[in-house]
Amino acid sequence: MARDFTTRRRVILGGVVCLVAADLALAGYSYQLASQPLTSGPAFVRQEDYVKKLKGSVARAEQIREDMPSTQKDCEKFEHMLLPASTGYSSVLSELRDIAKKSGLKAPDIGFKTTPVPSRGLTEVAMESTIEGDYKNVIIFLNGLQRSANIYEVESLALAPQKDTKGPANVIKVGLHLKTYFRAGA
Repeated sequence: MARDFTTRRRVILGGVVCLVAADLALAGYSYQLASQPLTSGPAFVRQEDYVKKLKGSVARAEQIREDMPSTQKDCEKFEHMLLPASTGYSSVLSELRDIAKKSGLKAPDIGFKTTPVPSRGLTEVAMESTIEGDYKNVIIFLNGLQRSANIYEVESLALAPQKDTKGPANVIKVGLHLKTYFRAGA
């Protein structure tokens, strides 16, 4: 029985020694991890830059949120500046003819194509026309469009072919594609 107790004591003592050795190894590993920085210098700088960018994005988003009521009011004000669809066509036609007359061009024939924009309560109106005159008068016409109280978006300008070459040499013919918007249902 004494022999059995000695063997048992040696097994327990060996187990305790193994546990103490494992504990010391884990303590050394833990100390090593704690003494090293979690990230290296360049990686830390990259992370700081990334955090700064994120903070900048958050600040811009918060500024947008703060400015949203003012922006919505400006959009509503802009939409109320647009002509109502009921009188818009005649107003636009009259204004474009006046601008052409003031710039020394012949009153253009204008074709209209409408596209409703129901989500905004608007009607998009695409207009096509051809204006003919010397370069200076065409530029005066385009400046008149730009200075108009109404909103005109010049989609494209293209030199149109001359039907006859018997006219003055400095006359150009320009195909004009415009857009404007009307308030729907007004």
